[in-house]
Amino acid sequence: MARAETGARHLIDAHYESLYRYAYRLTGTVADAEDLTQEAFAKAIARLSQLRDRDRAKGWLFQILRNVYLHRVRDQRRHRFVSLDAIGDVPEDSSAPAESEVDPAKLQEALNDLDESFRTPLILFYFEDFSYRDIADQMDLPIGTVMSRLARAKAFLRTRLAPRPDPTTNSPDDAPRRATHEL
Repeated sequence: MARAETGARHLIDAHYESLYRYAYRLTGTVADAEDLTQEAFAKAIARLSQLRDRDRAKGWLFQILRNVYLHRVRDQRRHRFVSLDAIGDVPEDSSAPAESEVDPAKLQEALNDLDESFRTPLILFYFEDFSYRDIADQMDLPIGTVMSRLARAKAFLRTRLAPRPDPTTNSPDDAPRRATHEL
């Protein structure tokens, strides 16, 4: 029993932060990310004997978390409710980001608008440093499909996060034109 507890403690210590980040990117709220991470670890610890290769623990944990998340999404679609956490979120820092930076709240909103089949590979690749092969194995997809989904997800984010022109400023095309002919 002590050996199993040590193995579970090591698993949590080694992978908690990356699993939590993944959960946060999937859910968009701290509370949901904490719940999702906790539930994923509870399931993982209950199934620890199924982990044959400790070197693949990270991928195994991410797969468990993804399955827990998808199960919750399906349940929420059936029950349709609004999270009070999502309503009450207030940004801590209201300072405007630099032009080259992306506002984290806008990024999270854009990620939330992505279909799960595009969001998951994007998060795994860019936020968790998974390889194309690891993502393909995790999602049971060909590598080409993973690459295609990543490209489409990036294009979606580029469009959503691109700076929009300020409608209160006039463009040169809006200026009144001077008559070029003589009266």
